[in-house]
Amino acid sequence: MRRPALQIGLLAAALALAGCAAKPPRGGTRVTLLPQADGTPSAVIVRPADAARAQPEQRLDAPYQSATVGRGGPIAVQSTDAGQVQQAYAPLFTTAPPAPARFVLYFRTGTTQLTAESQQALGRVLAETLSRSGAEIVLIGHTDTTSAGDANDALSVRRAALVRDMFVQRGFPPALVEATGRGERDLAVPTRDGVDEPRNRRVEILVR
Repeated sequence: MRRPALQIGLLAAALALAGCAAKPPRGGTRVTLLPQADGTPSAVIVRPADAARAQPEQRLDAPYQSATVGRGGPIAVQSTDAGQVQQAYAPLFTTAPPAPARFVLYFRTGTTQLTAESQQALGRVLAETLSRSGAEIVLIGHTDTTSAGDANDALSVRRAALVRDMFVQRGFPPALVEATGRGERDLAVPTRDGVDEPRNRRVEILVR
């Protein structure tokens, strides 16, 4: 479980830590914990801005819990729900970018040729990614363990570069597409050397 400590004075980091912050009507600061997109647990530690006052810190570990810090007073914790939070922070929700997306394309043994299934999925992947105006794309090429390490490194880079060219040819800004290769590192399915594992011959597409 992630337990980031959030200083009240550093509200810019709150949204990145699955929380949102704003000033309540009568001054002070409010921090609200939002649920993670994938449902995994999260938490933040809220501390008073003035540590010299020795006020106890509070831990938010349930979705939509809020902590309000007044000037010189203790931290007040309360439970809210999705409707209340979305109404109170409507501008944050309406202007927030789409959540990151991940796709995977698979390749034939020892080549930069997509499998038949991935070739069919390619159009959908490109269309969905290109619909995200201004998004950044990270392409990570991988191989299985059937070849030597250096050869796999080179093949993984070629696979990622091939997919990058597909995005660029369809008008995606080259500066927003990063391609790299990991060879046989980070296997999706751990195997010994020399194993022909289709799920390891892939390019991961991370859209953010």
